[in-house]
Amino acid sequence: MSQAHHPETWTAICTLRDIVPNTGVCALVDRKQVAVFRIGRGEEVYAIANFDPNARANVLSRGLIGSLGPRTVVASPIYKHHFDLRTGECLEAPEYSVDAYAARVYDGKVWVTTAAMDRELEEELEEELAA
Repeated sequence: MSQAHHPETWTAICTLRDIVPNTGVCALVDRKQVAVFRIGRGEEVYAIANFDPNARANVLSRGLIGSLGPRTVVASPIYKHHFDLRTGECLEAPEYSVDAYAARVYDGKVWVTTAAMDRELEEELEEELAA
């Protein structure tokens, strides 16, 4: 990602090795429950809101990670709706989409920012999906 790492706007969640590959964890960041996911054994991480609006419960961090076409998704453990980990979009019911947050690995730690994703970052994500 092109966003610079500024400790004052990013929150360290845990070390990368604290998250088992292809699973998620929940963290409290800026008073928001955030589901943080590690994809594979590398440094690919994503963060979305933990609240599943379909089930009205904070459970997305416990969902199953997979892919639907080019999208990396998490399936909610309750109603199995799929949420795109890059955008937070609910594929079955877009009106139930959740917030997506920037996440990265820096110095062996997983960092998340709940600041609104800027348009430049959104465009980068859209380009990656289109590729």
